[in-house]
Amino acid sequence: MGRLAPAPACVMVIFGIRGDLAKRLLAPALYNLCSAGLLADGFKVLGVDHNEGDDVSIRKDLGDFLREQASSKGSEMGKGEVDERCWSWLADRISYHQAEFEDDAAYSALGKKIEAAGTENALFYLATAPRFFSVVAERLCKAGLLKEDDGRFRRMVVEKPFGEDLDSAKELNRRLLACMAETQIYRIDHFLGKETVRNIMVTRFGNGVFEPLWNRMHIDSVQITAAETVGVEERGAFYDKTGALRDMTPNHLLALLAMMAMEPPNSFDPEAVRAEKGRVLEAIRRYSPEEAAERSVRGQYTAGNVQGKAVAAYRDSPNVDPKSDTETFVALELEVDNWRWAGVPFYVRTGKSMSARDTEIAIQFKAAPRTLFQDLPEGASKPNVLVLQIQPDEGLSLCFHAKQPGPDVELREVAMAFRYADVFPSKPATGYETLIYDVLIGDPTLFNRAQDVENGWAVVMPFLEAWKAGGKVEPYAAGEDGPAGAERLLDGGGRAWRPVGK
Repeated sequence: MGRLAPAPACVMVIFGIRGDLAKRLLAPALYNLCSAGLLADGFKVLGVDHNEGDDVSIRKDLGDFLREQASSKGSEMGKGEVDERCWSWLADRISYHQAEFEDDAAYSALGKKIEAAGTENALFYLATAPRFFSVVAERLCKAGLLKEDDGRFRRMVVEKPFGEDLDSAKELNRRLLACMAETQIYRIDHFLGKETVRNIMVTRFGNGVFEPLWNRMHIDSVQITAAETVGVEERGAFYDKTGALRDMTPNHLLALLAMMAMEPPNSFDPEAVRAEKGRVLEAIRRYSPEEAAERSVRGQYTAGNVQGKAVAAYRDSPNVDPKSDTETFVALELEVDNWRWAGVPFYVRTGKSMSARDTEIAIQFKAAPRTLFQDLPEGASKPNVLVLQIQPDEGLSLCFHAKQPGPDVELREVAMAFRYADVFPSKPATGYETLIYDVLIGDPTLFNRAQDVENGWAVVMPFLEAWKAGGKVEPYAAGEDGPAGAERLLDGGGRAWRPVGK
């Protein structure tokens, strides 16, 4: 990022500045952008929240948390210490505005603070509970704070979830688009800021060895996994009403599927790229509820052990119904009905309290003919697999076969692997740096359009309807890779779920 020019001067208004998202991800991302020299001297942050506070207290709270994160080996931005000069530069530009999100009068005062910031450009970041998304947008609109004129920009970032079903997603889009143009709205998915996700297009379209093979003639199946070791923890009240399908599938998992399966765009123009991703979402087959039931498995973790730590059952978590049937794991079989992917199953899965933290796309190629190797003791060779590792240890690996040294012909599976950390200097990142910078410069390539959000929900709805009609949630012990029933989705023929984290 160091070769890029600083983003235009702007006041970034963060609604929910005292929330977990702002502290844990946005503040570190802004600090990293500052460290990379990508924030203009006129950049300002105006935090809005209902809690009592002032400029001094918000700067101290964010600074203390940033230092704690930097010294934590497990944090995404951990690097030992904070550059106090860089943090001082950023902290001097942070101010606080106490307000209730539903108070019309508060937005008039907010407008005056934006004017006093010394720049006409404003970015409104909704790091709030979803119920406030349209509330804040409508009051900003009423106060005239979303008008773009005289060359200034007014943009809004909306965090997931984008609705809780298709109808609510359409209603949210309707209310947002009544306040501003689609070009002003940036629906963010931090997965898309990961280097390997952005590298998918380079892997495919920048290498002659891959693109000719990227189709139904050579690919047997695709697996997309987003596994977490964390459980529901303190999010029981939210999660018990949401579940793994709503929480991860219409956004994270389908976004990865679209990036992997899209056709080559005519250029890197944002609309050209987004159009191709949108066509993939439109092409995913809409099942009947009966078909959806056959092509899905739900699981819920019971007590177990995750990486040496005892974990209580989901139903024993705070604010979770003791009789809850909410899924903490889901696996689906999807189909993309277009010429390139006809007949290729896409298996997606996500879950909590699994054996390892692992987000990857695994592309299994069709096996070589058995004829030459059918008489070998180990049998025919296994299919080749190309793995795009999103997190952790971002990179790419290709599994293939080699002859084991010796007088006999014995096959051994080996791998060629590329890890970003081995080749490029490691820089601390939360995944938000690229996305925030893109919003500031007005590049919507990695953000979802209204129709993409609605198409994602249209894919998911048959599964929700099928589960509403019945069907059990299968148990799996914390620390396992999901329920045993997940294997039934993969119909044999050399297909099996890849071990998580391997």
